[in-house]
Amino acid sequence: MPPPPPAFSFDGDVAIVTGAGSRLAGEIGNGRATAILLARQGCKVALVDYNVEWAQETKRMIDEEGGVSEVIQADVTVEASCENAVKKTVELFGAVHILINIVGVGGTHGDVTAVDLDAWDRDFRTNVTSMVMMSRHAIPEMRKVGRGAIVNMSSVSGLIGGNPGVLYPVSKGAVVQLTRAMAAHHGPENIRVNCVAPGMVYTPMVRGRGMTDEMRQKRINQNLMKQEGTGWDVGNAILFLASREARWITGVVFPVDGGTTAGNPNRPHLTGDKLAEEMATGSSAAA
Repeated sequence: MPPPPPAFSFDGDVAIVTGAGSRLAGEIGNGRATAILLARQGCKVALVDYNVEWAQETKRMIDEEGGVSEVIQADVTVEASCENAVKKTVELFGAVHILINIVGVGGTHGDVTAVDLDAWDRDFRTNVTSMVMMSRHAIPEMRKVGRGAIVNMSSVSGLIGGNPGVLYPVSKGAVVQLTRAMAAHHGPENIRVNCVAPGMVYTPMVRGRGMTDEMRQKRINQNLMKQEGTGWDVGNAILFLASREARWITGVVFPVDGGTTAGNPNRPHLTGDKLAEEMATGSSAAA
């Protein structure tokens, strides 16, 4: 019996990563980290971004490590542009095995009584419909090779809410259900669909919003580990879900959040008699 292939080898695979650039030179966002990690493991990567300069910086970083990638300019809110991105990937590399849907925006603010509906339509299209359109054109290419892996970007806001605006948690929650629906539809075709739900990760996009050190520390305190996540943490989770090692995993929502969705880190830990007392009165179960 031949030995198993090296762990997390992507040799022979072709991936499309949307939002593969990053707004700050040399900085690591979720898309850039994912693209670099895939290329580092032998994958050929199509770097899809609206901003060519951002994607070219990612390519430069991949080139330095000897990886293979090409930049493809695309607006993923336009279906013809999505179709063209997939077509160019096939022209460059011959196939599509992996699609990573990362493009997303914080979007318009306001609750349902105040949200600008034109902005709602625009931002929902960016956060959700773009994934539908990219998948619509990538899946037929995956059928040709008999397998595929799609990873969509959600957020803990799509799982627990609590965001000041209505658009972001609703659109990220929609990504969760889109992932589950796609997994059901395409599982019989050996096409897996999963999503990651990052917590308060410090990325160039977050930094560009003018976050103060105080705000940053407050975000860190919201997770159980009291540690700050990075684009590398998210990228490594995506790498696993896209890998052959995850061949029997589909329809999964994978929080990458330092335990944010597991519990409230600011609630005092209860032990001994105090825990027994709360359990007896029912207050612990209700908390």
